[in-house]
Amino acid sequence: MVGIGSLLLLWGLVTPCWGLLETVGTLARIDKDELGKAIQNSLVGGPILQNVLGTVTSVNQGLLGSGGLLGGGGLLSYGGVFGVVEELSGLKVEELTLPKVLLKLLPGFGVQLNLHTKVGLHGSGPLGGLLQLAAEVNVSSRVALGMSPRGTPTLVLKRCSTLLGHISLLSGLLPAPLFGVVEQTLFKVLPGLLCPVVDSVLDVVNQLLGSVLGLVPLGALGSVEFTLATLPLISNQYIELDVNSIVKSVAGDIIDFPKPRLPVKVPPKDDHTSQVTVPLYLFSTVFGLLQSQGALDIDITPELVPSRVPLTTSDLAALLPEALGTLPLGQHLLLSLRVKELPTVTLQNKKATVTIPANIHVLASVRPGAPEALFELNVVMTLNAQLAPSATKLHISLSLERLRVKLVSSAQTFDASRLEEWLSTVVRVAYVPKLNVGLDVGIPLPKILNVNFATSVLEIIENAVVLTVVS
Repeated sequence: MVGIGSLLLLWGLVTPCWGLLETVGTLARIDKDELGKAIQNSLVGGPILQNVLGTVTSVNQGLLGSGGLLGGGGLLSYGGVFGVVEELSGLKVEELTLPKVLLKLLPGFGVQLNLHTKVGLHGSGPLGGLLQLAAEVNVSSRVALGMSPRGTPTLVLKRCSTLLGHISLLSGLLPAPLFGVVEQTLFKVLPGLLCPVVDSVLDVVNQLLGSVLGLVPLGALGSVEFTLATLPLISNQYIELDVNSIVKSVAGDIIDFPKPRLPVKVPPKDDHTSQVTVPLYLFSTVFGLLQSQGALDIDITPELVPSRVPLTTSDLAALLPEALGTLPLGQHLLLSLRVKELPTVTLQNKKATVTIPANIHVLASVRPGAPEALFELNVVMTLNAQLAPSATKLHISLSLERLRVKLVSSAQTFDASRLEEWLSTVVRVAYVPKLNVGLDVGIPLPKILNVNFATSVLEIIENAVVLTVVS
């Protein structure tokens, strides 16, 4: 593999600790089944077998074609090892059965990877006619898990060997002495022939592992950059990645909102499942970005609410006559809502809530020109957050649970709590939909191999959300 010498194999692996995530990063636990799938899929869907070995569909192409290792003038062709045996010529590999992948995680090192396959060889027999052989081969390799210079988790081939199994003569005649020559030659040739398959597989898988990192857009808010916070850890069942989430503005500046002081207690992972833990920090950061850019502010006018929603001085007088003062009835009201403090996101007891403190100026359009101020309120909105995963994001949808009101200033003194039901109705129909549009950006999830978290089971724990998918 290119760049092996430049890789930082800073590897002192221990079995991952259960229970605590000390950083505010996104914790990813990749089950060995997912790694096995990625390797198998790289062989099935990619050009590895064609490029490295040449298959039935691409005879005489790639490494083993007419100009390759075993082609004309190659190791097994006329002029090669078998040049001394003139009766046998042109033997070359033309078929390769899709390898069966066997994978075992090695705590403290990396991966034991075995590929069991069958190699088909075609040539001319000593008595003329087509000669066909099949050889069963087990490719055994040890692969270390480390980190590349750019900080991505990397699988590196450390040792590779092949074990030749049963050799079958499918057609033609081959005397015993020549059969022995074939067998000895295959012992010498197959390691150099099949170990490049392992390297090519690891190239594909490393591209998938490398995609964990990188910039993920947050719409008009900015982006999230995922980086490895620590070296990968490995157990006998999964690989653990502590992925740090760096939030950046549209201009590229790092946004640093307050982080939780206590570590997250991550639940154990079941066998044959992969897991991503999304920290509270990412939720708080998204709402912080919305607030800092004014995306949580709104001017609520009658045009934004259905006609059934009361938003006139007549409606206000019916609720709280003293709040209207001497203003005439039948005038439109305007609610200027501004969020000047960071919203608070709470993840606990299997529930996600968002608390948004806001200031509301209530004004009336009495005459053409500037509206006339009636009173000012401080409100605290508590909203339930419904969370739904997709393949790439954790989506958020809000609904108003309750609203509390306190009078800040007014020409008249009145009990502002009597406006809570009215304001709740207005907020539900005019403000919450605006919030949900702004939250369309969602919480981005790092790409972990090809794991699709759209069908994952979602669990809200203290200061985090855990997504678990069956491998």
